[in-house]
Amino acid sequence: MGRLEYMLNSGKNSKLNYYVESYLRLWMPRWVTQRQLPGLLKALERRPDQEEIQRRVDYYNRLTTGSPIDRKLWDEQAVRLCDQPMTKQKTYYLDAMEYARYFDQELKWLLLYGDITYVPELPTILKSRPLGEDVQNSVLLNLDKVRHFLFVNDQKPWREKKDAAIFRGDLGILKENRNIFMRRFGNGQSPLVDAASTNRWEEHPEWQQEKLTIGEHLDYKFIMSLEGNDVASNLKWVMSSNSIAVTPRLTCETWFMEGTLKPNYHYIEVKDDFSDLEERLTYYIAHPEEAEAIIEHAHQYVNQFRDEERERLISLMVLKKYFEITNG
Repeated sequence: MGRLEYMLNSGKNSKLNYYVESYLRLWMPRWVTQRQLPGLLKALERRPDQEEIQRRVDYYNRLTTGSPIDRKLWDEQAVRLCDQPMTKQKTYYLDAMEYARYFDQELKWLLLYGDITYVPELPTILKSRPLGEDVQNSVLLNLDKVRHFLFVNDQKPWREKKDAAIFRGDLGILKENRNIFMRRFGNGQSPLVDAASTNRWEEHPEWQQEKLTIGEHLDYKFIMSLEGNDVASNLKWVMSSNSIAVTPRLTCETWFMEGTLKPNYHYIEVKDDFSDLEERLTYYIAHPEEAEAIIEHAHQYVNQFRDEERERLISLMVLKKYFEITNG
């Protein structure tokens, strides 16, 4: 498949549509959006899922009124919303300002772009954080969502798919997990695993193959969802499909709340060295009812993110809580 054909049929979100919509939002006068904020927040009172919304707000934003903040450092580093420069990766700025534009532009924040796997010294808005308890300063928003937040409409039943797992991914990342996986399963070392890299790796150039579309991935019963620099970007769409995500224990999370996922309930978990992968695949191939239960659980989990009005409300409430605590 040629590069142009792949771009037209990849199944991924349209970046053109994303940028057009994002810049149109950005050009709307801030006084207009700020006047809309009270009404948007008041919508919470009419919703039957208030407790679930508040639970998610407090999950993303774990700051409390007693959270320690170095005020001197905050005054030195925090930026007024009106002074926030465009981030190097523009999607982070555009996604953050989609919601920040509703607030007083004199309020201050810290916005961090990129794949973040550490906890900042000060309360910061970011896309990803490590899994753990002491992450109060890592406040999650749905950033870089054109790449990370995608669901699919998979019409192919699990039992009609290939009895194998598929992996296509970039090996030029910080974590070693994908290289460990390829050393064990690259070059057709197992009939149960179709594994290849999408970039040239000097040590093993023979691992490289062309990218596959999402539709081509969905021909397989299992899809490897291996973390990259932070999370695996394909986990969301895999869990919305009729295939099953397979991964070692997760270490990072984003707006998708990966930390709340249950191994072997929402996805199949394997050992870090993948030594049990073939055994796990064989088991579920022989037990289709259990495999289909995992798919159903994954679909139920994904459904909580499909209500666009609720997602906007949660995002606004996350920022409202952030500004009240940091700017108080």
